[in-house]
Amino acid sequence: MKTQVWAHRGASAYAPENTLEAFKLAAGQGADGVELDVQLSRDNELVVAHDETIDRVSNGSGYIKDHTLSELKKLRFNRLFPEYRDASIPTLGEVYELLRPTGLVVNVELKTGIVPYEGIEERVLDLASEMGMGDRVIYSSFHHPSLVKLKMLDSSVKTGLLYSDGWIDVASYGRHTARVDALHPALYHMQDPELIPSARSLGLALHVWTVNDEEYMEMLVRQGVEAIITNKPDLCRSVADRVDPFG
Repeated sequence: MKTQVWAHRGASAYAPENTLEAFKLAAGQGADGVELDVQLSRDNELVVAHDETIDRVSNGSGYIKDHTLSELKKLRFNRLFPEYRDASIPTLGEVYELLRPTGLVVNVELKTGIVPYEGIEERVLDLASEMGMGDRVIYSSFHHPSLVKLKMLDSSVKTGLLYSDGWIDVASYGRHTARVDALHPALYHMQDPELIPSARSLGLALHVWTVNDEEYMEMLVRQGVEAIITNKPDLCRSVADRVDPFG
């Protein structure tokens, strides 16, 4: 299977992360999918943003959970790319509407580790079903109870285990405890010589983040990982197209 290219928060090396502009650019650069982050506004709307606060990426401040969607929509989310004057925070539904015609996979990361966002699991499943996107979405989270809950609500959904340092036998934990379909290791986790064989033995896909250097993209394609998550989908596309898997 050819390694897929998933754009991390969209083509975030070139456009404001987690905006429609970044997702549209990623599709234009040949990405096979996008990775994004979802949270709930004060009025319980699914919005796409990575940080729990908006200070880093917008001209506003404070927690997303303390702002209504209307209040968030009045802000500009172009602080890191001021040339994108109209960039705003999108709803998850708006992203689906943009990407539905493209056929791209959507990796939805639930940001439930710091703010619990009660009911967000039900909300994302309902939205994907309503918009006909259910078979194109994989859900990931560092907060593994959210992944377990998603599987309890719908055993057919695809989930991926995000994790940080220090795990022992993460593949077994992912398969048997969190009951996921994929592991989402950081690039530095790939130093573990047991990771690929253990994942393969348990039927778990590997979606590796965040990979922006060509040499590591080449390494991962040759190792046959299922997806590379990158801020530079254009570069990763060129690598994935010219490097032979397992070559």
